[in-house]
Amino acid sequence: MSRILVAEDEPRIASFVEKGLKANGFTVTVVGDGLSALDAARSGDHDLVVLDIGLPVLDGFAVLRALRSEGSAVPVVVLTARDSVTDTVAGLEGGADDYMPKPFRFEELLARVRLRLAPDRQGGELTVLTVGDLALDLRTRRAHVGGRTVDLSAREFALAETFLRHPGQVLAREQLLSHVWGYDFDPGSNVVDVYVRYLRKKLGAARIETVRGMGYRLV
Repeated sequence: MSRILVAEDEPRIASFVEKGLKANGFTVTVVGDGLSALDAARSGDHDLVVLDIGLPVLDGFAVLRALRSEGSAVPVVVLTARDSVTDTVAGLEGGADDYMPKPFRFEELLARVRLRLAPDRQGGELTVLTVGDLALDLRTRRAHVGGRTVDLSAREFALAETFLRHPGQVLAREQLLSHVWGYDFDPGSNVVDVYVRYLRKKLGAARIETVRGMGYRLV
């Protein structure tokens, strides 16, 4: 089980990322300022750092520079509202392994975290999720149903991946909204129902069951 350090000073975003990573099997530590982030990253107790740039006390660039100057090779995924070309280049040249601007979608962050951890994961990360004759290839981002390839949009794929990671489990609309559409989702939106219909058309109507008053389940 990989250990992730999340350095983020906005509680709503920190909680959103923490919950999403924990739901996908990671152990998560959250800190809210740059000095705490640097101390935690120096400890060697974490396999990857999700690092906000706009941290109080010590900003993310300073944390990153300090880690790299000390020889730390811990993978760092920068997560920031500062998305100019200059900031992106500064982050990558400063030693970041990846750079994601805010607002972001959790499934993209999760994919980038997995990618950066892949070389160091003991036993390797699963690259294909399978339930019955339905398979999702997480590297090629393709779906296969009964031996045929099915094209899915990025959002359809993210929703399908969520179902395949929790087969037989009832997932509430709010869970799916948060996980697939991000921390700025509208809880009153019917977008989950719309995309479930899309998946049923492409993967088979009987695969996703409606559990009235509760949500949906992959069967």
